[in-house]
Amino acid sequence: MDFDVEIDAIGLLCPWPVLKAGKALRGMRAGQVLRLAATDPVAVVDVPHFCAEQGHDLVATAEQAGATLYFIRKG
Repeated sequence: MDFDVEIDAIGLLCPWPVLKAGKALRGMRAGQVLRLAATDPVAVVDVPHFCAEQGHDLVATAEQAGATLYFIRKG
């Protein structure tokens, strides 16, 4: 999937992956896509909740080399 900005949160624990995603999204235009790579097991709950609360769309997830990739479209 195409993306505009990438954040590497591999090895970071809650709440850092979501905090880094939030900071990146604030600097993006509506409709742009962020790819967040995270290994935190709690991110599977935190990222969808963050997207729903902040008005962003979690458009896809994928696994790659032990990390989960979250594709977030800025709302």
